[in-house]
Amino acid sequence: MEDQDAQKMAIMRKAFQMFDTTKCGYIETIKISTILNTMGQLFDDHELTTLIKKNDPDNSGRVNFDGFCNIASHFLEEDDAESTQQELKEAFRLYDREGNGYITTATLKEILGALDDNLSSRDLDGIIAEIDTDGSGTVDFDEFMEMMTGTNCNIIHHYPKEYFPTI
Repeated sequence: MEDQDAQKMAIMRKAFQMFDTTKCGYIETIKISTILNTMGQLFDDHELTTLIKKNDPDNSGRVNFDGFCNIASHFLEEDDAESTQQELKEAFRLYDREGNGYITTATLKEILGALDDNLSSRDLDGIIAEIDTDGSGTVDFDEFMEMMTGTNCNIIHHYPKEYFPTI
């Protein structure tokens, strides 16, 4: 259970950091639905709005990491590592439109922009810079997994191969 909590916290921290493009310790509340979508989480808009109001009592339009955790943890399902990995593999395949085993950063930028039209070009460039650390212009499954969980993908080697067929 502690491992799942640590993994959940790592996922939330990575997502928060990715969208805190100014590195000020806050994210805009309008980005929270995008973050939840990016994490593959289902949520009810009304419920999300209620939680945002609760965690942004002065209506500043932004929350710190603790506030984000209060909101996001409400929607995060209790998944084991195997099902989380499988869900991310399926999401990656959806984004890997050509079946090349990678997503171009241009495609990822397009996806993130479509998920949240409030993200500026500068925001998107900052997110892409966080993800594409080697500057290759592509994101493979390992980088995608790390982006989504904050965990190095070597974790997949601890599970049977049938869970993670070759891309």
